Amino acid sequence: MAEQIQDQTSQWTHTLAYLIAGFIFFETLTGLSIYFLPFNLANQIMVLIHTAVGLIFLIPFGWYQFKHWQAYRARQMTDVKLTGYISMFAVITAIISGLILTWQASFGTGISYLWRDTHIISTFVLLASVLPHILLMVVRDWKADKQVKANLKPRIEAEKSFGFNSLYIVLVQFALVGFFMFMYSSPELDNSFPEGYEFPHGDENPFAPSLARTSTGGAMDASLLSGSESCGSSGCHEQILNEWEASAHRYAAEDPFFRAVQSAMAAEKGAASTRYCAGCHDPISLFAGTKNLHSEELTNKVGLDEGVSCVSCHSITQVDERGNADYEIEPPERYMFELHEGETAKWINDFLIRAYPQQHVDSFDRGMFKSAEYCSSCHKQFIDEQINNVGWVQLQNQYDPWKESHWFTEGSPITTIECRECHMPLVDSFDPASGDEMDYNRTPDDGKHRSHRFLGSNQFVPTLLDLPGAEEHVKQIEKWLRGEIKIPEIADKWETGPAILIQLHAPDSIEVGSELHMEVLMTNNKAGHDFPTGPLDIIQSWIQIIAKDQNGRVVYSSGTLDEDHFIEPGSFIFRAEPVDQYGNPIDRHNLWDMVGVQYSRALFPGRSDYARYSFSIKELDEYGMRESGGENSTGDGEAVINASGDISDIYIEAKLQYRKMNQFLMKEAFEEALGTPTAPVTTLSEDSKHVKVISIES
Repeated sequence: MAEQIQDQTSQWTHTLAYLIAGFIFFETLTGLSIYFLPFNLANQIMVLIHTAVGLIFLIPFGWYQFKHWQAYRARQMTDVKLTGYISMFAVITAIISGLILTWQASFGTGISYLWRDTHIISTFVLLASVLPHILLMVVRDWKADKQVKANLKPRIEAEKSFGFNSLYIVLVQFALVGFFMFMYSSPELDNSFPEGYEFPHGDENPFAPSLARTSTGGAMDASLLSGSESCGSSGCHEQILNEWEASAHRYAAEDPFFRAVQSAMAAEKGAASTRYCAGCHDPISLFAGTKNLHSEELTNKVGLDEGVSCVSCHSITQVDERGNADYEIEPPERYMFELHEGETAKWINDFLIRAYPQQHVDSFDRGMFKSAEYCSSCHKQFIDEQINNVGWVQLQNQYDPWKESHWFTEGSPITTIECRECHMPLVDSFDPASGDEMDYNRTPDDGKHRSHRFLGSNQFVPTLLDLPGAEEHVKQIEKWLRGEIKIPEIADKWETGPAILIQLHAPDSIEVGSELHMEVLMTNNKAGHDFPTGPLDIIQSWIQIIAKDQNGRVVYSSGTLDEDHFIEPGSFIFRAEPVDQYGNPIDRHNLWDMVGVQYSRALFPGRSDYARYSFSIKELDEYGMRESGGENSTGDGEAVINASGDISDIYIEAKLQYRKMNQFLMKEAFEEALGTPTAPVTTLSEDSKHVKVISIES
C-alpha cells in the first residue's frame, strides 16, 4: 500500500505532469474564450498562442501520456481510470484536429468546419472528463478519515503542489497574452476631414450632394476601404480578385471618361460638387475627404487604383432604392496586422482570418448583397436642385424598369430573375466563398461562386487602361452583349439567342421600277432593364443596314460610319437628348446642367421596336447602278439599276451595332486626353435577306 501511495505521489510531483496540466487547461480556456466571446484583440492573440503552445507541447504531451498510461494500464478499471481514458482520447482527438486546422490555416484557403467542430466537441469532452478524473482522486483523499488521511499526507501535499504549479503555468501563459496585447500597436488611422474641407450642405451632410454616408457620420481613413489585392494574394479569393481586376467596379474611379467629366464638373460647379459622383465611382476618396477644393486630383491614390473596392462594397450595411449612392457604410473591425506592411505581418493576418474566420464571414457576407435593392443604390440616378439649381430629374435607372418588367414577380424567386443572376452568373469555383444556401436554387457545397466580373456593356475601358486580364474580360463582355453566355440556373426563365434580337423583313423578290420596303424588328429578348441602359447621351446603339448586288456593289446603306467614325445622318439610333434650362443640348455629359430630355428612345424589357427603310429600283442608261442613301429617320433612299437587267439579286444585311462612347464626345471632349480616335463597335445581333430582282423585260 505504501509503495502504491509513493508511486501515485510521484505521478503528482512529476514536472511534466503540471506542465501538461497547465498546457491542457490553458488550451481549454482559450479555446472556450475564442468560441464563446466576441471578436477582440485578446482572442486573436489567444488564437496565435493557443496554436503555438499546442505545437510546442505536442511531443512532451505524447511522452507523458504514454508513460502515464504505462503506469496505470495494468490496474483494475475504476471511475477514475475510465475518465482518464476518455480524457486521453479527447486530447488526442483535439490534437489531431488542431494539427489539421493549423495546416489548413497556414497553407490552405480556409479551415474545414467539420474539423473545427470536431476540435470544439473534443474540447467539451475533455473538460467533462478531465475534471472528474482529477477531482475524484483529490476529493476522496480529502474526505478520508484521519487515520487514512495521515497515511495519504504525502500524496495530498503532492496534489496541492500539482494544483498550484499547474495554475502558475496557466497564469504564465495568460501573462503572455497580456504582454502581447500591450506590445501590439494598431496602425494610426486618420478618420478626420482634411484641413479646409468644405461643408456646402452643412456639417450634418459632409458628403452631399452624394447620399452616401458613414456609420459614424464622419470621415474614414482610405486604408479602411482599400487593400483589395490582399484578398487574392492571401490565396483565399484569388479567383474572385482576378475577375474583379478588369471589371467596371474596379476601374470606376480610374475611368478616363469619368475623370474628364469630374474635372469639368469641378471647374464649373466647384470641387465639392464632384461628391455627387463619388459615392458610386470613388467611395474611398469620398469618405477620405479627397473630393475637396484643395485636392488637385480629386482622387485618393488608392481610390483611383481600386474604384469600388472589395471592402467598400462589402461594408455597406444599409441601402435605399432611390439611388444616388443612398447607402450607409461601416468598415468592419480589422484583424491584427491587416493594415500593417511586411510579409510577416501579412502571414500572421492571413493565418488569423483563416483560423478564426467568423468575424470575417459575418462582416463581408450579408444576405442584403443578394437583393436588387442593394444594386439600386448605385444603379439608379437622379439630379435635383442641389445640382442643377432647378429641380428633380430622373437619369439612368436600371432598377425601376426591371421591377416593372415581366422579369420580376413579387415574392417569387422561382419566377423572378434578379440582377446577380444575370450580371454575376455562377462559375465553377475553388474559392472558400463557394456555395450558398441562401439562394433558392443553390446549396452550400455547389462548388460555384458568383462571378465578380459584373458583366455589363463597357467593352472599351478595360483594354484602354490595359488592366490585368482585360482582353479576356472584353471577350466575355462581347459574348454577354450578344447573349452568347449561357446561364444554366435561369435557362428556363428566359429566351435563347441574342440579348437583343433583330429580324429583317423584306420581300422575296421585287420588280425593277418598284420600291423595296424593309423593316428591322428589334426585341429586348434578355435585358432585365431598358436597352440600351446607362447614360444614353454617351452610349450609342444603332441599326446598320447595307444592301449589295450579286457583285458586291453597295446599292443602299444606312447606319454606316464615315471616315471620322461618325454615324451617317438619318440612321436609326437608340439615344437620349438631354437639355439644360435654356434648351441647349447636354452634349459633353454635363449632367449638372440638365433639367429634362427632349427625346429618348430605348427598348423596355420584353418589348419591340422597329425601323423602316425603302429604296427604289429604277431604269437607267449605260452607266448602270449608283449608290443612294436615306436622308431621314425612315431610311428612305434610291438605288438605280440599268434596264438591261444585269442586276439579278440584292443581298441585304442588317446589324444592331453598339459602342460605349459616341464619336462627338470622343472627338470633342476626350481625344486630347486619350489619343484614341474611336470606341470599338460590337455587333449585338444581325439578320440578312436575299431579294430576287425581276427585270421589266422579263
